Amino acid sequence: MAKPSARISLIQAVLALCALIVVVRAAELQLVEGQKWRAEAERTRREKRVLPARRGDIHDRNGVPLAVTQEYYEVGIAPNELRDRVRDARTIARGLGLPLARVQRDLATRKWVALRGPYNGLEVRELRPLRGVYLNGQYQRHYPGGPLARAVIGSLVPDSGHGASGLELALDSILTGVPGEAVVLKDRRGRTYMSPSRLNRAPVPGRQVFLTIDAELQEIAERALEDAMQEFEAAGGDIVVLDPRTGELLALASRQTANRVVIRTTASFLTHPFEPGSTAKLFTAGALLALGRVESADAMYAENGLWQMRINKRGNTRPIRDAHKTPGFLTLADAIKVSSNIAMGKFSERLSAAEQFDALRDFGFGSPTGVEFPSESRGRLRLPSEWDGYSKPSIAMGYEFEVTPVQLAAAYAAIANTGILLTPSLVREIRDARGSVVYRHQPEPVRRAVSPEVARTLMEYLHRVVGRGGTAEAAQLANWILVGKTGTAVRHDGGEYQSGHYTASFASIFPLDEPQIVVVVKIDDPRSGKIYGGETAAPLTRAMLEEALAARRSALDRRRLAGPSVEAPDPVGNRGGEALPTTRVVVDLPLRSDTVKPPGARPVPNVTGSSLRRAANALHRRGFRVAIRGSGRVLKTTPAAGESVGFGATVTVWAE
Repeated sequence: MAKPSARISLIQAVLALCALIVVVRAAELQLVEGQKWRAEAERTRREKRVLPARRGDIHDRNGVPLAVTQEYYEVGIAPNELRDRVRDARTIARGLGLPLARVQRDLATRKWVALRGPYNGLEVRELRPLRGVYLNGQYQRHYPGGPLARAVIGSLVPDSGHGASGLELALDSILTGVPGEAVVLKDRRGRTYMSPSRLNRAPVPGRQVFLTIDAELQEIAERALEDAMQEFEAAGGDIVVLDPRTGELLALASRQTANRVVIRTTASFLTHPFEPGSTAKLFTAGALLALGRVESADAMYAENGLWQMRINKRGNTRPIRDAHKTPGFLTLADAIKVSSNIAMGKFSERLSAAEQFDALRDFGFGSPTGVEFPSESRGRLRLPSEWDGYSKPSIAMGYEFEVTPVQLAAAYAAIANTGILLTPSLVREIRDARGSVVYRHQPEPVRRAVSPEVARTLMEYLHRVVGRGGTAEAAQLANWILVGKTGTAVRHDGGEYQSGHYTASFASIFPLDEPQIVVVVKIDDPRSGKIYGGETAAPLTRAMLEEALAARRSALDRRRLAGPSVEAPDPVGNRGGEALPTTRVVVDLPLRSDTVKPPGARPVPNVTGSSLRRAANALHRRGFRVAIRGSGRVLKTTPAAGESVGFGATVTVWAE
């Protein structure tokens, strides 16, 4: 048996060895593996969280919200952390609008209470100071206008917060802010605590975008187009409203159908080109005038509506017909007025293919306009080397090339703007989170398409189109001069022209003096028996302008329109069944009393059951202003039908 001293020495040696092992291991942990374990401790104890940035809002030109981002919250409650469970239960139930009994039961029976909501900031305001209540915020995109201008605004990719289409996609880098970052501490159970020394980077919200779109005009355009498609049994349609002085797009409406039932689809006003038909005759006329190839007295024989045009040296011919047969000779101005294919085809022979091509290019056809929108079509304009013997007259009539409605509106805006082509724009202003303006749209000239003298002559031609005997007689307003050009083109589909199917259009400028807007209306394949632009698109333009003039707020400057009235015949007659004065006034007061004396009181017409567009037209024709509440068919008016009210009074139309 070993001596006690030996046993003690052995125990001391073992203890010394163990101590040495501990020291060595401690040194290894501290000196060799220290960095690794410090990082692991940080990883398990700290958590880095990304703070999402609020996406910027989209407004119309007057500040009306079209797309907004709101913060919503999910609420989590740890009952064992509450300071006063009875009092806090009442606060939670009151703030979130929940039954008190349910909240008390959940707090008594659960270790964690999850209330998904989502709840807005006002609902969770009282809960923020409570210990044991955790708020998980998240952003959601909303479109207050519903379907209003949605083809323009676009949408987001689900659960990503990034743009998928429209301006949400085109302006994604502007609307998307910069995410922030926060560091929180965690205990062994995974519970998080805010660290006093946490690293923080506050999120930077996206910028606010103010569009050139006018919500009032946009609503008028969309409602008018939808009603027109039902009235004319059309397959689709587009409306573009543009300010020729700045290039700002004020309204963009698009509708398509499935089995003749109206549905909302893509932005065809920028993505789907069409053959413009007779609305393009003006550009060949511009080339003839600019190059001095025609005098005011020059005239072409109209062939009584049918011309066998020679297209090659072998004597082959191709027929050109006029929908409005005209005997005798037509000047260039007359050819535009009655939309003569034959006269325009003959006049086009005075131009070379290159000259005609250059004129169309100068007006912006064949290239994108540069508007801030994804997937814009450049249209179609072949090089002169690809033209054949029939191309010059065909292009003069608006065939063999394609344009988008926005391109056509920009080209007509160049005529209204003394010949200068501007880049269309959808963005008027961009502001940062503090409201400071970081970008403001300025007119962007592209080129001079024609001289001011030629532009004035073309405006005179357009004035004759809406005059007596012109193809757009039905578009003329009673008090101000609207000018424009109609178009009716056989539809081209599947590589060939579809007999009996047409695209009806009307491109207009309002008013003649100091133009404020350009309106392009296109109706696809009307099937109601009315197929011409003068029967469909032109009256629709007139109705839209009447409604816009009577609207409480729109981009039209009424002060510049409230001067002397221009007496003009009512080309479509008085459809209201009531004798009206020769000069009818449908704009807001004040009026110049030395030029126009408003009529006295008159009864409110019965418009119950009609569409909003027809109701507004009927009220406008009697000199009333209109305020619209709701959408769909009209239920009633205030004042009621039959009541006599003064001229210029506002009639509220209540719809479904």
